[in-house]
Amino acid sequence: MVSQAEENYLKTLFHLTNEITNKTVAGTNELAMLLDVKPATANDMLKKLKEKGFVSYEKYGKIALTAKGKDLAVGIVRKHRLWETFLYEKLGFFWDEVHEVAEQLEHIKSPKLVDQLEKFLGFPEIDPHGDPIPNAKGEIKPVKRKTLAEIGVNKTCKLVAVKDNSSSFLQYVVKLGLGLSSKIKVISQQEFDGSLEIEVNGVCSLVSKKVAENLYVI
Repeated sequence: MVSQAEENYLKTLFHLTNEITNKTVAGTNELAMLLDVKPATANDMLKKLKEKGFVSYEKYGKIALTAKGKDLAVGIVRKHRLWETFLYEKLGFFWDEVHEVAEQLEHIKSPKLVDQLEKFLGFPEIDPHGDPIPNAKGEIKPVKRKTLAEIGVNKTCKLVAVKDNSSSFLQYVVKLGLGLSSKIKVISQQEFDGSLEIEVNGVCSLVSKKVAENLYVI
């Protein structure tokens, strides 16, 4: 039996290694920061996950998901993103509201329910934040994208996903006039701090480097 807390650790470790850093291993401090817990707390949980065969890990050393751990983590990610899509498309939730509710729904254990949910939604490939949804086999369609911070001046791009899907960040993005598929033109970049002047729907705004690094574009 896997607890909800254990599932959260595995999902977060997958997110960290496969979607944030694109590395096969992570550090305890990195994981603890994402989960908003102390490194010692994370270490205690990682010992439990190692005993169950979900991670390979030495105390305060590098952490990696085992094949067993990755399978479980991908399954949780799949449920989370399908529920986000359902809430957004069928129940009228805004994209800054779906994450917290999906955090609760992702722990439902019924495979049949998840498969039927996916079928009901028409087998979607991305969630409301632009993230790829794993299919029933655990396969994730590769996505080619860059952050807005990597786009050159006088270039135009399209917003396809956000790295930070917290409510506060998504609400800020909406205030900028942005949503998925929005066209963004980079007008200028400040040499001092990397902030960007962008144009969206004819309106110019200044965004920080941190914001630009959390917006995925093509």
